[in-house]
Amino acid sequence: MSGGVLLPVLRVRSSVVLMLLLLSGCGAFGPPQQAPAPVTEATVLPVETEISPPPPEPVEPDEPADLTPKPAKRPAPKPRAPKPPPPAPTPPAIPAPAPVISIREFEHSVARGLLDSEVQRTNGKVIGRAVDLIADANGKPREMVVNLQGFMGVGDRKVTFPWSAFSFNPAARPKSAPITLRQPGAASVSKGSSPARSNARMAASATQLPLLDSTVQRPDHAAVGRVIDVLIDANAQPQAVVLDVSGIVNPDRRTIAADWNALHFVTSNKVLQPQIDLDETQIKAAPPYLPNQPVRAISPVKAATASAPAAASSSRGVR
Repeated sequence: MSGGVLLPVLRVRSSVVLMLLLLSGCGAFGPPQQAPAPVTEATVLPVETEISPPPPEPVEPDEPADLTPKPAKRPAPKPRAPKPPPPAPTPPAIPAPAPVISIREFEHSVARGLLDSEVQRTNGKVIGRAVDLIADANGKPREMVVNLQGFMGVGDRKVTFPWSAFSFNPAARPKSAPITLRQPGAASVSKGSSPARSNARMAASATQLPLLDSTVQRPDHAAVGRVIDVLIDANAQPQAVVLDVSGIVNPDRRTIAADWNALHFVTSNKVLQPQIDLDETQIKAAPPYLPNQPVRAISPVKAATASAPAAASSSRGVR
């Protein structure tokens, strides 16, 4: 028997003995009692006592949770990539070539072709078509040749009128003639005036030049092109000439517009001659002249002024 069970058994026995002694003592002082019954030894079975589990240890209250936001952990720094090698030195920019021509652009409603344009009287009746312009040594228009209509094409004749006898309307409607003969009697003016020459045989001289179909040359007398039209504005001032440069740059037909102010009129062999300073490179750089597109009249740019700033806003360089 373990020591934990023996100790209670001994305590029970001691308690029984003590109770018996007390009972016997009380009989000596009180009235005579009957003899006690013989004590028989009883076997006291040990009483197993339930061993209670040890008390639970006091649990300390949980500490309040720390609600303070903790700073996010910084990611580990990434390894730095090796520095790229320095870029190769940039070669110096090659300057763009200087423009060789300048271009002045305008619409056909600003300046219209003279050749084959209808000529009407002030009452609107069409009397013929313009066929030529005669200029003086200063490049100023002096006369215009009109092919007056006969009946059914019979009796047509070319008549020369003073330039001042006409007014021009480049923006005329399709059914309206762009040229009006304001002085119908100019063909039969009195003496002292400049009469119109009827059926005149036009020939270049030292003072006048029938411009249509004339050849424009360079100062070295090399041919540039043939004049096939002159563009006239509403103030009766020529703005450009249309040149046929076929055979100059290629065998195909090609026309360009040259600015009127780029023309020069010089006398060579007693004949007035139109000139323009356009070489083959400049002619190749010139845009074509097309009747259904805006006019782009060119002027040559001299080498001495090729690096100068751009000219007026109405002109722009072509490289």
